Amino acid sequence: MEQFFYQLPVPVDFGVGKRHRLAQLLGHMNLRQGILISAPSMVRSGMARELIDASDGRLVTVFSDIHPNPTVVQTDRCAQVIREHHCQFAVALGGGSIIDCAKAACFLARKQGSMAEFLDDRQSIDVRGIPLIAMPTTAGTASEITGASVLTDTVKGVKVLLTSDRLYPDYALIDPELTYTCPPTVTAASGLDVLAHALEAFYGRRHQPFTDMAAEQAARLVFHFLLTAYHEPDNQEARDGMCLASVTAGLAFGQTATAAAHACSYPLTQNYGIPHGEACALTLPSFWKLNGSRQNPERSRLHAFSNRLGFKDTEKLASRIDQMKSEMGMRMTLAEVGVRNEQQLDKLVADSFAPNIQNNPVRITRETLKSMYLKLYSESASSV
Repeated sequence: MEQFFYQLPVPVDFGVGKRHRLAQLLGHMNLRQGILISAPSMVRSGMARELIDASDGRLVTVFSDIHPNPTVVQTDRCAQVIREHHCQFAVALGGGSIIDCAKAACFLARKQGSMAEFLDDRQSIDVRGIPLIAMPTTAGTASEITGASVLTDTVKGVKVLLTSDRLYPDYALIDPELTYTCPPTVTAASGLDVLAHALEAFYGRRHQPFTDMAAEQAARLVFHFLLTAYHEPDNQEARDGMCLASVTAGLAFGQTATAAAHACSYPLTQNYGIPHGEACALTLPSFWKLNGSRQNPERSRLHAFSNRLGFKDTEKLASRIDQMKSEMGMRMTLAEVGVRNEQQLDKLVADSFAPNIQNNPVRITRETLKSMYLKLYSESASSV
């Protein structure tokens, strides 16, 4: 009998209109003086003010100087604002970048120095931060239920994944209505991130029965709802379905970690400015086919998974991902990304070896990865 361990320390409170429970929740948790960490778009739209006004005076300040791919500098500033206002808790309202920054800032607020010291392992994440309630506004990262935070050190030019049991939010308040105004490009990229989470959790070396179930259901929801959410932004059923897909994928990869497609996404985002989900999706079909090949002793799992989702085999599932990407205007080739010569290609290969590439069931070498990238590159050449 297989043995495994599954832990999710974050309560998941999911449903349309759940954001209106915030004041009640803060009272129940006896949280009195806090900060709203939010996206600039949430401030401009008035949603941030709506939450502050509904908090019964418990949210006393706002920090919104955070942009996609949060940096060490932004995290350090947020932690400093928390200290200056003597905040006892935080509410994070935004996508994965906001929640990732908030998790790190809540931790750093109880320390001294810069988050840079934790990115290069000079210091360890050894205490829990101030309590954090996470409220996602995109259906993508599931950062609201994971112990991970991805930050960029702009001085060293690196993007680093931090993971710790001490980075989990204290509560996930997930209201699909907060995603209804997501623009199509964000819907597409974040939705493909959900699919990457699901597929990588399924084929990753650390998969186990509970994560397999969640991964399969999340992928099924994405294939069913993502294109509708993209083409019909006001379709509430599709929006709700993608929110459910996001948190369900989080139940999977939060335990297994991500794998090769995510590892390859980091330099694509860092060096070429490709949105995270779109960057993951560039190589996701290639890795699904590779892991479904004879090189993987467990390839039958991936074929059976593809069958259950309505595809003839792993090749057909991978092709469907590419069809969806094309239909949503996502970049398909290295030429579109901006890789123009072999020097850039070699650097992309070298920069793709983040630790999570080791979670892939088929061993990835530089030769394997360059061959995969060359195929994407040659496809770009033939399409011009």
